[in-house]
Amino acid sequence: MAAIEDRFEQNEPGNFYVDAQCIDCDLCRERIPEVFHRSDEGGHSYVGRQPQSAGEMEICFAALEDCPAEAIGSDGETI
Repeated sequence: MAAIEDRFEQNEPGNFYVDAQCIDCDLCRERIPEVFHRSDEGGHSYVGRQPQSAGEMEICFAALEDCPAEAIGSDGETI
């Protein structure tokens, strides 16, 4: 389970974040590259932009559920 205190500083402030458990598997970036970006320097994903619609929010929650490292977190807010 992702921990907000372990989230990467690169994450855009808001509902979703990626924490230090990320294994750089690319699942989230494949699902919604508009939201999840890759840090080439750190070798991990981060939230580069928060979801901007209910559809994007749904995809982000699916990525959270399917993340093999459980590195995607949400503070529970919705659009």
